[in-house]
Amino acid sequence: MMFSGYSLALIDASWLTIQLAFTSLAVGLVLSMIFAGGEMSRLKLIAWPTTALVTVIRGLPELLVVLFIFFGSGQILFYITGEYIEISPFLSGVIALSLIFASYAAQTLRGALKAVPKGQAEAATALGLSKPRAFVRIVLPQAVRHALPGLTNQWLVLLKDTALVSLIGVTDLLKQAQLTSAATHQSFTWYATAAAVYLVITLITQRIIAILNKKYQLQDANMVSNKPKKKPSLGAQS
Repeated sequence: MMFSGYSLALIDASWLTIQLAFTSLAVGLVLSMIFAGGEMSRLKLIAWPTTALVTVIRGLPELLVVLFIFFGSGQILFYITGEYIEISPFLSGVIALSLIFASYAAQTLRGALKAVPKGQAEAATALGLSKPRAFVRIVLPQAVRHALPGLTNQWLVLLKDTALVSLIGVTDLLKQAQLTSAATHQSFTWYATAAAVYLVITLITQRIIAILNKKYQLQDANMVSNKPKKKPSLGAQS
């Protein structure tokens, strides 16, 4: 089985699943920052529509979001441009999974940003840093430390949600396992192989995330150790 054509097809499908997951993760992180910024905006014209969009996406089943993007995006583009534009199943899957990930990750990022004391940005501004640079150099690294555990869980959900795109014609890992099991009549073997691949991807990414967590913990420990110790007062010496 390891050297058969079915095994090679499963390897190709696994690579496609990895591409789909990481592309959706990258796009979803960008969208999540936009959503978090929109929800935290003081302008109601921006905050209300963003909150409504995030609420709708979170309130719908993930499968329905995937189907809506796949079947509805072409129709929406037709109303806008007057021409029928076909969107590939892979691109539709990336858009749908990115929106699903971003709608949940935005809440994690918003909570992480609120967890950073406002005095951090104010102190950086007082030292001469511009607001964008203060955000990137001071606020964002601290927010990432708070957001990393939540984003880790959402990444695992995203990885499993990639199986949903098999319903719109993407030959991902699950779809290829279905096709191969139907052709060979060895359902347990191929579904177990697909499960093992998902598990390996999960374990590898969890290891990478553990390294990132350790890195941020070391940075925090160094910051604490580098703080000057308070000298004892005269009253304490006497």
